[in-house]
Amino acid sequence: MKWEEFKEQLMKNPAFRKEYEDLEPEYQLVRSIIQQRIAKGMTQAELAKRVGTRQSAIARLESGRYNPSLRFLKKVAKALDAKLEVRLKTQ
Repeated sequence: MKWEEFKEQLMKNPAFRKEYEDLEPEYQLVRSIIQQRIAKGMTQAELAKRVGTRQSAIARLESGRYNPSLRFLKKVAKALDAKLEVRLKTQ
């Protein structure tokens, strides 16, 4: 079974769907960081050096297993010559 088919089945479960949707902002941020880094032709090690951290910290960030501080995200954005935007929106 392909991932998309499996995901479609899982999304039929309301509890799973809610948890999945609640995590979407984090996944969007991770995808954006990875895309920006790759677009700039940087490795995780190169990004880490610019941020002032280790490659393993960037790997954890990109895996989604790490809940970074706003300060750390600002450093990553600066290293990528990007702007970090944090917003609250009413539902």
